Amino acid sequence: MSPSVESCDATAGGFSQGNGHNYKNKLQAIWCILQAKTLDLLDSPFMLSLTQRLAVLLEALGVPPPYPEPDQIVLCVTAVLSTLLLYFLLFGKRHRLRRKMLAKDLREARKKVQELEEKLLEMEVKEEGAGPKGDQEPVRIWMDGCFDMMHYGHMNAFRQGKALGTYLVVGVNSDATITACKGPPVMNDEERLAAVEGCRFVDEVVPDVPYIMDEDYLKMVMEKYRIDFVVHGDDPCIVNGRDVYELPQSMGKYRTIPRTEGVSTTDIVGRMLLMSRRHHQRTLSTGSQTGQLASEKKTQGGALQEGVSQIEALEQQLHHQEGAAFYRRSRFLTTSRMIRLFSAGMRAGPPQPGSQVVYIDGSWDMFHAGHVTTLKKIKEGRCLPEVRPVFLIVGVHNDQVVNAQRGSNFPIMNLHERVLSVLGCKYVDDVLIDAPYTVTREMIASLKLSLVLHGRHRDDIEDEGTWGGGVGGGREGGEGEEDPFAVPKEMKIFMEISSDCDLSVREIVSRIQKNQELFVAKYSKKKVAEDNYYNARYALEEEGNGGSEVRNGEH
Repeated sequence: MSPSVESCDATAGGFSQGNGHNYKNKLQAIWCILQAKTLDLLDSPFMLSLTQRLAVLLEALGVPPPYPEPDQIVLCVTAVLSTLLLYFLLFGKRHRLRRKMLAKDLREARKKVQELEEKLLEMEVKEEGAGPKGDQEPVRIWMDGCFDMMHYGHMNAFRQGKALGTYLVVGVNSDATITACKGPPVMNDEERLAAVEGCRFVDEVVPDVPYIMDEDYLKMVMEKYRIDFVVHGDDPCIVNGRDVYELPQSMGKYRTIPRTEGVSTTDIVGRMLLMSRRHHQRTLSTGSQTGQLASEKKTQGGALQEGVSQIEALEQQLHHQEGAAFYRRSRFLTTSRMIRLFSAGMRAGPPQPGSQVVYIDGSWDMFHAGHVTTLKKIKEGRCLPEVRPVFLIVGVHNDQVVNAQRGSNFPIMNLHERVLSVLGCKYVDDVLIDAPYTVTREMIASLKLSLVLHGRHRDDIEDEGTWGGGVGGGREGGEGEEDPFAVPKEMKIFMEISSDCDLSVREIVSRIQKNQELFVAKYSKKKVAEDNYYNARYALEEEGNGGSEVRNGEH
């Protein structure tokens, strides 16, 4: 044993024999132990091997000798570790506090940004809803059309049209003139008028407008309703070689808006033509599930196979018709800007004090007059036990939940499309996107719900926006199935309501399928025109899926 080690052992021995209370002896003992361990490390085979390898490495790198000795290596490592330790002790805590302060500042900044965004949205809503100031006259806009099976594309057109002025008047073509010009519409006059009146961007509706307006009628409209600008889509409207809107163009009172690309009545009719009567059919050979939602259904080419259904035969028939490339996946691209533009019409901020927060959920597929009349009745409080202002929250279930409850290839429209349709309704104050299937206590507390409503349906298979009541796929569940409304029922804030309209999604699909040949012919013709429009607009070649992805009219 080396003298230094023996000296350290002696010191440690004296320390353990009664010198423990002597501070100087403590430090001396610790120093001797560290010194002994260091000397042992310097003389160890590991250290000698490390020194040799380091020398070889430095020599290979062209570093001239002398090379570090073991004690120099240990001193360097000790200096680095000591520096890191001192840095941690002196500055580590300060940096941790600094990070906490920055995280707190970031949270406060995010909160401030959210508050500013809400104020900005509130100002936008006030500007949109505000009339002309002082003696300034309102700028009145005229738009007209069939608006058959009205969808969010029509709503976006109304939004764009109203943005060109302050007051929007919409003329709705009559059944008789539509039938005479292009065949019977799917919806009747009353249904189409109710759908247009329910749009939050529409201020006034004019019924029984002819499908083709002559110069005298258009002049009468502009005088009677004090129209400043006539607005139409950017596609030309030519009848008998003349532009229908030639008069307002000559007066300098004609404006155009871009179409909402990716959605059309033609596209929606095509989805319904492909509706299957069975939920997620299985293939004949493998038995695997191959069903798709109507909003995502795609046909396959090839000859008809033995055993295919009538609907599958129709798919292939449409696919092989000249020019009728058939692709049923929704091409509409939902952006946060589009959702914000539709939401801008809503009143910003939380419910007003004293109002009751009412919640109703459902699929809201093919948002139609039946949905509008039900939401209007709720908003006006005509079916509620208390006479108080209503803040109406509408929950929209995702595609998987809807399909599990309704079967077949429902929903016809995907979640984003259905959300925009509900956002466009003037009777809705807020929308819960991807609403939970089961209403929980946490959800009731978070949304501060005063009442949970549920639609009472008319038959055993229909779903009119919401489910249950023994109707609509068993929302209240069959035997052994959990009741999704158990909590609001227990809290005595649950209520069933009925619709005042007989219209339903299945009724719309039935109307299409009853006139299958007529709609197949109309669809094939319009589908070719739409594909030509997109291909010409974006210089795209025809693709096997019947078209390419397109952008939306967010203007």
